[in-house]
Amino acid sequence: MFQTFETAGERDKGPERLAAVRAAMAEAGLDALLVPRADAHQGEYVADRDARLRWLTGFTGSAGFCVVTADAAGIFVDGRYTVQVKEQVAYCFTPVPFPKVKAGDWLAEHLGQGARVGFDPWLHTRAEIESLRDRLAPGIGVVPVEPNPVDAVWTDQPAPPQGPVRLFPDDIAGKTRAQKIEEICAALDAAGQHFAVLSLPDSIAWLLNIRGSDIPRNPVPHAFALIEAGTREVRLFIDAAKLGDLDLGLPLFPPESIVQALSQLSGPVRIDRDSAPYIFGHALEESGVEIAWASDPCLLPKARKTEAEIAATRLAHLRDGAAMCAFLQWLSETETRVLDGARVTEIDVVTALEGFRREAGAEDISFETIAGSGPHGAIVHYRVTHDTDRALVAGEPLLVDSGGQYEDGTTDITRTVAIGAPTDEQIAAFTRVLKGMIALSRARWPKGLAGRDLDALARAPLWRHGLDYDHGTGHGVGVNLSVHEGPQRISRISTTPLEAGMILSNEPGYYREGAFGIRLENLVAVEPAHDLPGQDDREMLSFETLTWVPIDRRLIDVAALSPGERAWIDTYHAGVASRMAGRLTPEVAEWVGRATAPL
Repeated sequence: MFQTFETAGERDKGPERLAAVRAAMAEAGLDALLVPRADAHQGEYVADRDARLRWLTGFTGSAGFCVVTADAAGIFVDGRYTVQVKEQVAYCFTPVPFPKVKAGDWLAEHLGQGARVGFDPWLHTRAEIESLRDRLAPGIGVVPVEPNPVDAVWTDQPAPPQGPVRLFPDDIAGKTRAQKIEEICAALDAAGQHFAVLSLPDSIAWLLNIRGSDIPRNPVPHAFALIEAGTREVRLFIDAAKLGDLDLGLPLFPPESIVQALSQLSGPVRIDRDSAPYIFGHALEESGVEIAWASDPCLLPKARKTEAEIAATRLAHLRDGAAMCAFLQWLSETETRVLDGARVTEIDVVTALEGFRREAGAEDISFETIAGSGPHGAIVHYRVTHDTDRALVAGEPLLVDSGGQYEDGTTDITRTVAIGAPTDEQIAAFTRVLKGMIALSRARWPKGLAGRDLDALARAPLWRHGLDYDHGTGHGVGVNLSVHEGPQRISRISTTPLEAGMILSNEPGYYREGAFGIRLENLVAVEPAHDLPGQDDREMLSFETLTWVPIDRRLIDVAALSPGERAWIDTYHAGVASRMAGRLTPEVAEWVGRATAPL
């Protein structure tokens, strides 16, 4: 199994670990300590060695942080985790709604003049620390501290990951490493920048056409890189053991030596205040090196997929779609067994789905499969364990959010499926979510608009009934890279203009805490929109759907749909049937034929 079902957090050990951290803080002369979820690469997913937040608090979500003082410990999470955090942390940690409450404001209430707030300069960005300092009252200091007080008391902290590195095919990437380096260096030349620092593993993997295995579910290596515009040289800071016999033809250095290397550069040096470790900028400033604060130069080129990447991703989605169809046919048969009294659990669902993906050629899953039955579906990022495993129950929907890592693409799909007869409330909620997904799927917009300009399209059907959801509508997706990729997003705060070639998710939802959750998700790619009669000469964009898997028709209130929405569903289902032809067993093909029948 790719996925395991052990309970990762250790809630019962929270009090003693908190006491040990407070003792280490006192020894370091700190009145408060920031404990982030992130590692030095600001990854959403972290290696076991870097799971400091999980080790201290028991919280296993993919976003959040803790702030510890002598007499309080706030754990800051957003709306995706309000249910989960209450179930996972001990009494000594107080959940704090973020971003409604900022860390600076919370600290200002808990600290007095002269207090010192410590942070690990490898684990926080310049933007984070500047934002914190701006919100704190004068007289409260924010200071870098090494070693990290958590590491000082974490006696059985795992070793750094040593996953092997491999080459990624140029024909799937659509560009060679040399072409990508030239593209980035030309941009640095145009901006008058001599060097660029890379700290994001997916940026390095994309630039060098390599993949790694340091992080579960994300095929990236832990590394840093320096790009020198004048020489077109890339220095790679990585544990050479990860390369084995692979010769990249690049100068290699130990990761920890990058701070010394930065101090010896001649500026301007491009560095991203939103993703690079704070210590990088500090090292440059201490050495008097000119800094050019700007975004990671690989972000947008990586987000704008090549024609080869889009073509490869389409093929990956067809194989993944066939796996999903086989899974949904299995689930249909399983539902019959459940209704006859058989016990089938969330772990059974996850195990079955992973088996179908393995048969389809998946190298890994792209994230831990979310299989939430009934009330567990309302936990947005639920992860089933042996302790939480719940049986499927008639009348309670099953939410399955999952994806696969294939050599030629990364997939991410959510389907909510009825188990037995759905209630009127479930049908109404499902239909509103579906209407939002359709609205975004059918969108056309002028080039230059950002994700925030489209976000309301998916929410409007819920808003009309006084409902909403507490997560973004869409995130970027890589190609055999991170399933959550920036900078492209569809959310209220996304300002990055959408461009042709960007891949995003389209995933509105609705959640009734303690009852059920509804989410539907397809991946889409931005493409030039076809011309319409009477259209002026402005450039328009639209979405190409990449995901082809049936939507549960039993949960649709057909009467609540407009003629255009009905037509979209029928056309989409016809597309599923045609694309899956020849890819399915006779039994699965027969089920798909019924599942995709016109409304």
